[in-house]
Amino acid sequence: MTGRLLAPGLYGYDDLAVGARIETGSLLVTDAVIDAFAALTGDRFEIHMTTEGAARHGFRARVAHGLLVLSLIDGLKNQCPAQFRAVASLGWDWSFRRPVLTGDQISATLVIAKMRPTSRPDRGIVTLSLEAQNQSGEIVQRGRNQLMVYR
Repeated sequence: MTGRLLAPGLYGYDDLAVGARIETGSLLVTDAVIDAFAALTGDRFEIHMTTEGAARHGFRARVAHGLLVLSLIDGLKNQCPAQFRAVASLGWDWSFRRPVLTGDQISATLVIAKMRPTSRPDRGIVTLSLEAQNQSGEIVQRGRNQLMVYR
């Protein structure tokens, strides 16, 4: 994904332009992270819980929950030095492309895909295009997120 990399700072709608991008930091997906998510959600499907269960379905290691990875990516977005003056997330259009396994290091690239004003003069809607990748650069998840942002 290309475009101007946003410098550290807090950005309102009027400070942004289509094509600007943010690179997140990275995060190691561990057994403990998967276990905590399973405990919180109750999703204990065997591919998530044990290496043996994952192997029964053709995976070499435990598989992180897709929604866990999406949540981690959103957290990485919210820890970036470049931040949006966001009001709220308005929705996600998301796909799980490849499994994220225990031991994978994930990060994401965010690009401003669209912008539109709202009926409120102090806010606008920013559509982010996101690609999450593992340590090998393989795209593991991708999609769009709409954010309401202060002007």
